[in-house]
Amino acid sequence: MFKSKQADSEGYGTFTMLLVPVLFWFASLTKVVSGADWCYQSQVTCNHTCTGPEEWGVVSQNCIGRSQSPVNIVTRRVLPDERLTPFHFTGYQEAFHGRLINNGHTVQLDLPSSIRIEGGNLVTPYKAVQLHLHWGKDGGPGSEHTIDGEQFPMEMHIVHIKEEHNNLSQAAKDHTGVAVLGFLFEESKSANKKFDPLINALKNITQPTNSTTLMGVSLEMLIPPPKNMTKYFRYEGSLTTPDCDEATVWSLFENTVPLSRNQLAAFSQLQFSNGKQMVETYRPVQPLNTRQVYYSGGHVALVSTVLLIMSVLVSSALSLSPSV
Repeated sequence: MFKSKQADSEGYGTFTMLLVPVLFWFASLTKVVSGADWCYQSQVTCNHTCTGPEEWGVVSQNCIGRSQSPVNIVTRRVLPDERLTPFHFTGYQEAFHGRLINNGHTVQLDLPSSIRIEGGNLVTPYKAVQLHLHWGKDGGPGSEHTIDGEQFPMEMHIVHIKEEHNNLSQAAKDHTGVAVLGFLFEESKSANKKFDPLINALKNITQPTNSTTLMGVSLEMLIPPPKNMTKYFRYEGSLTTPDCDEATVWSLFENTVPLSRNQLAAFSQLQFSNGKQMVETYRPVQPLNTRQVYYSGGHVALVSTVLLIMSVLVSSALSLSPSV
């Protein structure tokens, strides 16, 4: 039996009325997921809904992968690796003019591509792209990586990519396309004058997208001397912000960089894209899962020395004990 045209029309109208809200909801959901505004936990408020670290998987599926960064490094579980030789730095000692920018998430310094690293069991030379920092609030805990559960006040990442790649986005599609050197900071009683050019420039980039030119700086000024850079941890991980690509060879140095409390606090004068104080700019540590962290040397040798001394003392004590 055929329905009347009027019945068809009424049915179509009812269907349309039901479908429109569903389509509207789906479109809104798609907009939220595809255009998610990622942020740090310190930015999340009732008035500003952005996608914090716990929900970065909405921004990119990579962020819920099994080889994510940062991680907590448990020193008693690292393995020594003799292949982790000292790095060879090219251009680190040369002064350059670089753009310093508040990118809405952190402070970033663009680096000349003539700066390179090799050695350290890297598969190929890598060229520098940029450096950026992660910090807490007014000098409080703010590093991304932790050592035996200890969080440091700041962490600096010098980002390099394989020479064959044109940019970071391209390198992030290569499993070992990115090599990051990580440096942890500790509070010192006196100011680190070598950081004055960078810290003095922060007042010029307090607002997002603000930039200035940093003149006459070198990477050598910002990191420990070469003799203090032979000990580092190595593991394979990811970028620590969306899209969280698992394409990073991490080298985290054991020796820290000193900054005074006032110098550390100076970074908190910057502002996020939502106008809030730029503080606690770090991603929480991620599960190590089945990955192994390696060490370039020193730790295990030290443990072995202690065990050797204990063994000698025990042997001596036994030899002095009266026989029964």
